[in-house]
Amino acid sequence: MKVAVITISDRAHRGEYEDLSGPEIERLVKERFPEAEVAREIVPDEREQLLAALQRRLGCDYILTTGGTGISKRDITPEVSAEFCRRPLPGISETLRARSCAETPFAMLSRGYAGLRERTIVVNFPGSVKAVSLCTRVLLPVMEHGIKMLRGEGH
Repeated sequence: MKVAVITISDRAHRGEYEDLSGPEIERLVKERFPEAEVAREIVPDEREQLLAALQRRLGCDYILTTGGTGISKRDITPEVSAEFCRRPLPGISETLRARSCAETPFAMLSRGYAGLRERTIVVNFPGSVKAVSLCTRVLLPVMEHGIKMLRGEGH
């Protein structure tokens, strides 16, 4: 399994604070799938830079993003991800939001997107460590099945 983790954060990109969410996603993926190859990078909340990062990681089984899913002016991750993807996977984003709302009502303001481009599944997570921990744990049980379906291996 090949997984790319992209953190979208102006401040982390500038080195003003340490990215904790990206490493948490990697830790949880590796805990469940020790053989997984996980690559991480940090980009600012800029359309062109995020699109370029998504394009660089095309070919991975999963691209998991963290950050930029809220409602502030700079939160562009869902729009850019939808532009990049060719087919939506609304069941993923709906489930992540529903499970997150059980933890905090603020999850209603999250606009995370999930979609598919070629054989790569893109999933947006919020930026907090608590949120990515929950969302990663929700996604992990279906990740292998998603890969098998994309490879035509069926159920």
